[in-house]
Amino acid sequence: MIRLSKRMSKALRHQPERVGLTLDANGWVPVADLLRALKIGEAELREVVARNDKQRFTIDGDRIRANQGHSVEVDLGLPTAIPPDTLFHGTVAQFLDAILRDGLRPMARHDVHLSPDRETARRVGARRGQPVILTVDAKAMSEAGHEFRLSANGVWLTAHVPAEYLTAP
Repeated sequence: MIRLSKRMSKALRHQPERVGLTLDANGWVPVADLLRALKIGEAELREVVARNDKQRFTIDGDRIRANQGHSVEVDLGLPTAIPPDTLFHGTVAQFLDAILRDGLRPMARHDVHLSPDRETARRVGARRGQPVILTVDAKAMSEAGHEFRLSANGVWLTAHVPAEYLTAP
């Protein structure tokens, strides 16, 4: 399941052309095309979508897309939303100095990803080592005019988190 989820992420978020797919402007691709490209059955695909702990994918009728995290150009069409007062970001110590100096930047992705709770942020940060959980003053950011969007799987997205809105442990 994990291996297939990673293959799906690569195909739907980063390198669709590598498996012969073309995402539409909003990141959707026909389910049948993905099944053919990855040489998998529909039952396998639906199991990955249903069981993925981060709910990375959405199936809508006969099409599928990744919920966020794209490095290819897509417009997910997510409306702006008022975030909770506090959001969280999981990282590791080696990036902390740069983050506290420059803020959180999207790097190779379209947006900065923020978690609604510490545990989710901890899991995200733990992918690269011992996690460090940053607290984001989302209320102050929103009041200052920064826009937030909420993806289908509960991840909050924003273009940049300036350092002044971050608190490190």
